[in-house]
Amino acid sequence: MQRMKFFIDTHDRSSETFPAGLTPAQFELFFAQYEQACYAEGVVPLRVHVGYEEGKAFCFTMAPDAEAVRRAHERVGLPFECITEVTTATPGDTFFRRAAA
Repeated sequence: MQRMKFFIDTHDRSSETFPAGLTPAQFELFFAQYEQACYAEGVVPLRVHVGYEEGKAFCFTMAPDAEAVRRAHERVGLPFECITEVTTATPGDTFFRRAAA
């Protein structure tokens, strides 16, 4: 299995990367298409945080690289502000690391 990394990509209505007036029902239909695009590119969609009123979304995925995430977005015509590789930093990770040092 290919090594996967975590990514967060962002969408914002003010930069026209989040559709104006998007409803939860519309998002549900669109997300089904996005999931298929992700799977075609080897991307695993893990979670999406959406602020409908604010017009913002934060997508959390696993992928081999940022390019795969970009291609999944292109397949469904979804622009994004940025794609950032991230790592987890839970309190447990932080405290256990600190205690071991």
